[in-house]
Order: sequence, then structure tokens, then C-alpha cells
Amino acid sequence: METEYRPRHPLALRATVLYQRRGGADPTMTIDGAVIWRASRTPDGIATLALRETAPGTIRGAAWGPGAAWALAQLPALCGADDDPEGFDPGENRLVAEAHRRNPGLRLSRTDLVFDALASAIFEQKVTGMQAFGAWRRIVTWCGERAPGPTPRPMFAPPSIDGWRRIPSWTWHRAGLEPPQARTVAEAAQRGDALVRALENAPGDADRILTSLRGIGPWTSAEMRIRAFGDPDAVSVGDYHLAHEVGFALAGSRTDDDGMLELLAPWKGHRQRVVRLIGASGVREPRRGPRMHPEDHRAR
Repeated sequence: METEYRPRHPLALRATVLYQRRGGADPTMTIDGAVIWRASRTPDGIATLALRETAPGTIRGAAWGPGAAWALAQLPALCGADDDPEGFDPGENRLVAEAHRRNPGLRLSRTDLVFDALASAIFEQKVTGMQAFGAWRRIVTWCGERAPGPTPRPMFAPPSIDGWRRIPSWTWHRAGLEPPQARTVAEAAQRGDALVRALENAPGDADRILTSLRGIGPWTSAEMRIRAFGDPDAVSVGDYHLAHEVGFALAGSRTDDDGMLELLAPWKGHRQRVVRLIGASGVREPRRGPRMHPEDHRAR
């Protein structure tokens, strides 16, 4: 199945859609030349989606699998069509204003796939990106489902909720995911269908619903809302680097979570947008201290 999408706004396709990729070897997303490939498990079944900008302002989409129609219908949201920057004012901060001017096509993508977004966020709790992405790649490849269509390399859709629930403890261990994260994914999957319904019916109440679950705090809730719902105001409090980066960009020095929230307060309602603009600005705090050392519990 194919479709053509012509956004009514400037769109930086790669910067918008590839935010959903979990590391360079993510088995659910890859790039082949000008084409972005994405495998997902939709409510109608698995689907492979291929996106390509065929002309300025024209996105061509092709999809394969039982969920192809759903994936094509959701394509505009994936490309940021539901992101409404109305009312966003970069204000007098030169860095934010310049980043906003230079990146008119940066939109907030949403997948509308609640459990996949939650599971991938749990994988990234309190570990390095290298650890989280490696464990995600192994689990999805081993326990997911092969994506249909002429993918440039083997790709896989994540497991179903029941599939997440049935992953045995030794598979989590071999994949390199820490036991607390593995337990949190499994426990969330135990009530996964009800959880998905509750979040889809009341997305504005997502933070309260998610943080009521054991092992899920504000950081995981924010990360899930950013990916699944494109929440323009979500801030990942508790992140290892984010407060430092925001503090350096907006105030010239690192800060803590409380300081970050204070700095972002003028953009209430669009704080995630400002975080993304800071990322797009290229401004980074110089790294002086030791890097976080990844631990591999499989060798214990």
C-alpha cells in the first residue's frame, strides 16, 4: 500500500522521525539512502513503513503487512502533523530563538504505540545508552516478529504485550538487561492491555497512571509520553545528562533538576520543544568528568 503526504508546515523529515530510533542498530528502524524504514506492531498487526521525501514538501510512504493501512494512516502523526507549536514564543533567549529560526521543520513525532514506547523507555532506565540499545536490539530480534516487505536488512517488530509477558528470565539475562528493568517490563505487561486502554482514553492523565506502577517514575513517564504522544511539555526529570545540558545552554553552567525546571518555566507548555531546540543548536557542555561506566551483569 502507498500514500503521499504533503505537510502544511516545513518538515525536517529525518530530524523529526529518527528521534524514535533507539540506537544506530535498532532492529525496528533503519536508513537506506534517502529512505527511512520502520517496523512496528500496530493494533491491526505488524507493518513495515518506508518513508522518502520525493520532492520538497512531499513525503511518499509505502507499507507492507497486516498493519499497513494503520501505519499509513498514522504517517502524518509520525511526521509531526499533530504537533501544534501555536503559542510558542522563543522569547529573548538568543540560543533558543536562533535554534527556532534555523530549524523551522523540527516537529515532535508521535507513534501512538503506547506499550512499545513504555518498554523502550524502561530499557533505558539508569543505564548507558549503549547498554539499553544493545539489550533492546537483542530482545526485539530474538522475541519480536520479522518485518514484512523488501527491507534493506532484516528488521523486526517488537513483541506483542503477551510476548513481552512470556519472555523468560534467562533471555532477559542473555540480552544484558538489568533485573529491575526486566521485572518492570514484565509487570507492566501483566496489565498491559488495561494500561494501554487507560492511557489512550486519558492521555492527559498519563503521568499519574504510569507513576502508579512499581518501577516507573517521572523520567520513564516523560520518555513514554514524548515518544508515543509527542508531548510538547514533557521534561525527563532524573536524566543523567539533561539538567546539565539545559543549564549550560540557558545559563552557562550546569544545574540540577530543580534548576532545569526553573530555567524552562518561561516556556511552560512547550518545554520539550525547547529541550529539542537546545539539542538542535549543537551547544554542548564540555565533558570533563569520567564517563558513566557500563556494567554487564551477565558476567557476575
